[in-house]
Amino acid sequence: MRMKAAILEKLNAPLVIDEVDLEGPGENQVLVKLVATGVCHSDIHCMKGDLATAPPVVLGHEGAGIVQEVGKGVKRIKPGDRVVLTVAPHCGTCPACVMGVPTSCETDPQTAMLMGTMADGTKHIRRKNGEEISHFMAQSSFAEYAVAEESATIKVRDDAPLDVVCLLGCGASTGIGAVLNKARVKAGSSVAVFGCGGVGLAAIMAANLVGAYPIFAVDMFEKKLRAAGELGATHLVNASQEDPVARIAADNSGGVDYSFEVVGSPAAMTQAFHSVYPRPGGMAVILGLAPIGSTFPIEAWRFMREVTITGCTVGSIRPAIDIPRYVDLFMSGKLPLNKMVSAHYPLGRVNDAIKDTLDGTILRGVITFPEH
Repeated sequence: MRMKAAILEKLNAPLVIDEVDLEGPGENQVLVKLVATGVCHSDIHCMKGDLATAPPVVLGHEGAGIVQEVGKGVKRIKPGDRVVLTVAPHCGTCPACVMGVPTSCETDPQTAMLMGTMADGTKHIRRKNGEEISHFMAQSSFAEYAVAEESATIKVRDDAPLDVVCLLGCGASTGIGAVLNKARVKAGSSVAVFGCGGVGLAAIMAANLVGAYPIFAVDMFEKKLRAAGELGATHLVNASQEDPVARIAADNSGGVDYSFEVVGSPAAMTQAFHSVYPRPGGMAVILGLAPIGSTFPIEAWRFMREVTITGCTVGSIRPAIDIPRYVDLFMSGKLPLNKMVSAHYPLGRVNDAIKDTLDGTILRGVITFPEH
């Protein structure tokens, strides 16, 4: 089928809106008409060359829409289902999947996702002359339609607004899952979140949901700090004006029980680790995507106090289980995801959405398409 899509033609350049051809779903794949898709910093990382997916590529990886067609072997999804498309296609049989961590699937879906193909190594997007264009995160939702893996296509309730729950395809699930699944923050525990973009705000919401206190929000933009306060942060720290490690230590008797770094900054990763209490049981969780090859220093003596530093991919979620739960929590008013969406854009203004994201003038932007 012919459709409009936003294509990254070369690194560090605006996306180009053009018509392309999309081949229908193959085995274990579905075709989705997009209704909404979030604009995430991972798209921007790809534009800068920080990810392995090379141009030309159709970006977008927080899609939500309505299933139009299913391929051979698809069992859970049917035409007409309203779905969220995640960045976690998985095989279901490798050790990571069997252990309940499909976001770290060890086989073809994850490798193919980074290399610009679907799980079976094929590409479904082509120019009018037949030239293949890469997929992004096995999704490419900056387009009117997308082909996705069944394992990454999650049915959601019919009354859920797709222009909000699309954020659960990546960023919001990453922040929520890091708190609930990876760190398993307990009520009364203290938390610090470094970075108040989409992932960080979701982590703050989740920490507030489970009864964490205090909750420190660290960022360099006052607008984002104000939003963090509205979503449950109890202490706001502007890292452009003061040392967040010193501030957290002064305000909370030396540090916090859990810290979450969601910026992808090596300096912030060091700060997140050093903000954890130097006593047994503290944990720093690294969520941000730093440039390949970058490193960060930490104080080695803290490991003698059994402090933990760990990574977390897409919140360590189990997509088919956790995303519908997060949707229910949102619909019941317990996870106010809608407060994160501060601007909507048509596909033709995708570059405006990216600029506003980089400038920090919005919390999260969402690209929307006519539903019918």
